[in-house]
Amino acid sequence: MILDLVDVSNVSPALFITGAVLIMLIGSFLSLGVLRLFQQRKRQGSLYMVLSAVSLLVLIWSANTWMA
Repeated sequence: MILDLVDVSNVSPALFITGAVLIMLIGSFLSLGVLRLFQQRKRQGSLYMVLSAVSLLVLIWSANTWMA
């Protein structure tokens, strides 16, 4: 079994913290959105889903900006 390791020495702590916070936001908004939609609260559910999508876009934008 060959184990390939990823070199993360170039990742700054600020990038790691930013990514971790945004990933937690995406997960939280997504789970709350699904919960609200199952509870038949369509307005709140769709708002949380939109916030999850916006958080994902911010994560993509920040990663692309950081790595440029």
